[in-house]
Amino acid sequence: MSNKNLKKLTRPLLFILIINFSFTPAKEIKWTAIGDSITYLNNHLNETGNRVKRGYLDRVKDRLPNISYINQGHNGWTTVGIAKEINKLGIVQSDLYSVFLGTNDWWAGIPVGSLNDYINNTGTGTTCGAYRIIIDKIRSLNPNAKIVVITPIQRNDFVYIADANNNAFGSYQAKNGQTLEMFANAIIEIAKHENFPVVDLYHNRKLKLEKAVKFKRLKNPSTGAYQNYQYPESASIPFDPKKDDYPYPLDAVKMTYDGLHPSDQGNKVIAGNLVKLFKRHYPGL
Repeated sequence: MSNKNLKKLTRPLLFILIINFSFTPAKEIKWTAIGDSITYLNNHLNETGNRVKRGYLDRVKDRLPNISYINQGHNGWTTVGIAKEINKLGIVQSDLYSVFLGTNDWWAGIPVGSLNDYINNTGTGTTCGAYRIIIDKIRSLNPNAKIVVITPIQRNDFVYIADANNNAFGSYQAKNGQTLEMFANAIIEIAKHENFPVVDLYHNRKLKLEKAVKFKRLKNPSTGAYQNYQYPESASIPFDPKKDDYPYPLDAVKMTYDGLHPSDQGNKVIAGNLVKLFKRHYPGL
């Protein structure tokens, strides 16, 4: 075979080898999501009465397939509760961590504290002090991990779909002299201090309190007939969990399905914000 013909044969082979050696598969990013019921429900959709088809963790993975997540969502837990049990939760080394807490601290009446509680590591007496314990744990597992913090979502009146006796008024009023926005702003302050990326869901226009549900179906106090009340009027109409029908039928669902927990629409908004932020900090995603 002449040198000329040999060169013709080897050129395509060389081209194929260059392609094969230059292609590097995207690195898998391990993401640990620390949170409360909003995170927990991603893997327990039956507890939403099957009103939610896909949680925000899976929706992020749908769009960023080289992310693998570990769900460290704990139903009903506060920042303080997680901080107290942080060494028993089995949180593992990851490339990326998100911390999505605060709504239960507000409802439990836990003092929000201040940035000084976080800086001075004052412990579990305040949400800010507890936040420091969680961040320190993450850093002990991986000092180079990227940490993303997420503020709580505005909430309307919550009524648990499986037991209406479990209910709570919305963030339109203070609890224990504190607003939910105070917790959101404290988390934003911590993020600024640490230079953490923050997903501010509390101030996201798509997730405003007025958009949590389309209406609340309640008995008209004058006639006793069921009527659909929109916020803010719905907040002034009494609800009796022992006698009244569940106030959020399917056609009331909007950004939440029960006044607090995100619906598919709400989870889509959360996931969209996280995907945008993750891509910014992991350009290869």
